[in-house]
Amino acid sequence: MPSALDLRLDAAYEQITGPGGLIQVGSVERFGRDLPFITNAPTNLADYVAFFCAQHGDATFLVEGDERLSFRQTYAAARRVAAALVEGHGVQRGDRVAIAMRNANAWCVVYIGVLLAGGCATLLNGWWQGGELAAGIADSEAKLVIADPQRAERLAGTAHGATVITLDIARPIDEAIAPITDAGGSAETELPRLTGQDLATILFTSGSTGQSKGAYSRHEAVVQAVFNYVTQTASIVHLLTQDGLMSDIQPATLICTPLFHVTAEIPVFLQSFALGRKLVLMPKWNAEEAMRLIQDEQVNYFVGVPLMSYEILVHPNRSKYDLSTCKSYAGGGSPRPPEHVKRLATEMGDGKPLLGYGLTETNAVGCGIINENYLEKPLSTGPASKPLVDLAILDDDGNALPQGQVGEICIRSVCNFEGYWNNPEATKAAIFANGYFRSGDLGYLDEDGYLFIVDRKKDIIIRGGENISCQEVEAAIYEHDDVNECAVFGLPDERLGEVPGAVLWTKPGSALDAAGLADFLKTRLAPFKVPQRIWIARDPLPKLGTEKIDKVTLRTRYREEYAAEAAA
Repeated sequence: MPSALDLRLDAAYEQITGPGGLIQVGSVERFGRDLPFITNAPTNLADYVAFFCAQHGDATFLVEGDERLSFRQTYAAARRVAAALVEGHGVQRGDRVAIAMRNANAWCVVYIGVLLAGGCATLLNGWWQGGELAAGIADSEAKLVIADPQRAERLAGTAHGATVITLDIARPIDEAIAPITDAGGSAETELPRLTGQDLATILFTSGSTGQSKGAYSRHEAVVQAVFNYVTQTASIVHLLTQDGLMSDIQPATLICTPLFHVTAEIPVFLQSFALGRKLVLMPKWNAEEAMRLIQDEQVNYFVGVPLMSYEILVHPNRSKYDLSTCKSYAGGGSPRPPEHVKRLATEMGDGKPLLGYGLTETNAVGCGIINENYLEKPLSTGPASKPLVDLAILDDDGNALPQGQVGEICIRSVCNFEGYWNNPEATKAAIFANGYFRSGDLGYLDEDGYLFIVDRKKDIIIRGGENISCQEVEAAIYEHDDVNECAVFGLPDERLGEVPGAVLWTKPGSALDAAGLADFLKTRLAPFKVPQRIWIARDPLPKLGTEKIDKVTLRTRYREEYAAEAAA
């Protein structure tokens, strides 16, 4: 039976999308059928950003340290970047321009500038090492890379075929972007007129097959995803206004997850243009610094991987900060233990927990659960997000399964990505002919349409929201000459959800130990991919009848051993 909150949200949604409402929903043909489509959304991100930057004008948009940029200033800087990319760097419509930076005002300005220039914003994982960055550049065929000094240093000496422009992002924005804008261009530089079918973004995702794949999307898909979130936000605002709880201060969000992740990119960064929302950037996560910023910048919405809000909850200095403006502690990327949900709901004053479920390939849209609904069903990620998400539980042939039966979680919407760049085989394997994207997660829907995730089909580990391909880590381990066999799997972790673990069988007489292998891997993998616990087996690893390593048996055995070690 729908909860009282569900009924109120449904009524708010009907009013928002009804005749004369803020959001107008029609349909568009895709995959031989009509799919919901927001008809009064802009066709492309360039028009979307220009419209809302003009609307919000001098309101504060970006805050990083002592630098504060208004919507107008942000757009002006991005326009200069775009002009220089077109005239000075020869960027043409559809060219991939890679961004390799930590969170910074410059990241946001460059992202917008790339789009205004007609380029495809190609978001490289800032935690990658040089070889991983080079592989992403080569895979996406990026002609230009805009990097901060740390990422540029990692790229030095690697082969990738692109021109690297290094920005000192610690400088004020005009100085930071000067290495781009000094190349030419002006306010008179003509920028391309974009359509919904122009290439917009490439984001990288680690699947079960090793090397990260570049998921590419067109402008229409990204804009529709943004407006699907705007619809959800408008419904909540409607309820707060009805209850007399809507604040008159400017909405503000703390960005403490990487902007190269789809969660920070779409529901946080891009949605904020429409909401007139201030974004407070953190270059690196620190729970106490987050609390200071929430207090000083009057942040009302917090979003991060679940461990972040939990670290705030249990921080010994929490009482020293005024967190009263923050009403929502949203999480994504991994589940919260039910006890954490309960504590967040009862110990954070007016702040309440939220959880979302979406993927890079769905441009972050999927499901969401909030407030008392979350407290009632803490193991659920909520129902499908209106108005665009079609959520289904399918078998391996794409057939719908009965309510309550476990199958693969699949999502169909106009927000979905177009495919994996230069990888038609992976694209075909990921999308059914009827348009459903195969998430690789297993779950079921309850009688109220709430999704419960129970397992994953893909051989991946999700560490604090970061996907880690077991095959990629295993491939790096096999590069060591002393390794005969290895298996990588997830180990449970209270803070991060999972951490990578590995067991290996070495060659006779090898002196390789866990510390030595970890040091070896640190030069090949991003730090979050390096196994936290490594076991050296005395004998060959157990095999299945097919002579494949029996990873299920190994995972069960070593998870138990790991849990016993933690308990001791």
